[in-house]
Amino acid sequence: MSDVTIRNAVASDRRLVDAMLVATVNWHPGRPARAPADVLADPLCARYVEGWPRPDDVSVVAVADGTDVGAAWCRRFPARAPAYGFVDEDTPEVSIAVAEPYRSRGIGGALLRGVADAARSAGFAALSLSVEDGNPARRLYERVGFVEVDAGQGAAVMALALQDRAKNGAEP
Repeated sequence: MSDVTIRNAVASDRRLVDAMLVATVNWHPGRPARAPADVLADPLCARYVEGWPRPDDVSVVAVADGTDVGAAWCRRFPARAPAYGFVDEDTPEVSIAVAEPYRSRGIGGALLRGVADAARSAGFAALSLSVEDGNPARRLYERVGFVEVDAGQGAAVMALALQDRAKNGAEP
């Protein structure tokens, strides 16, 4: 892994968070990329960053070579308007991306551990996420400890227990 640090995100990181949301949508190299404006105007995508940061959002940024290169954040969604990786109203859903030139360097794992640690410190018991079938990031999620809890419609919902790991001294 290149020399990377994980820091808490701040409101001025909004552009980075928006760019990383676009990267999550455009992960598949075989599909035409959606324009950033289209992603951010799509209500199903925009809800992941709308009003960011909300008071209970947990967000971290990866910095490598003095440059912000990725972000991971999580937020809760109501049952009346669930997001793709919805488990329940108490479990925040993770969004994560690393800029293309910095992928496959361990930065994604550092971001996931960072957001999990921050979520645990904020009192959350678990995290969830959604991963499309065929997305190679699934292997990363499994290495960090996420397990599939639901599947269908071309994607899986995965969850990571946080409090049990904290009590047992295990690292995510």
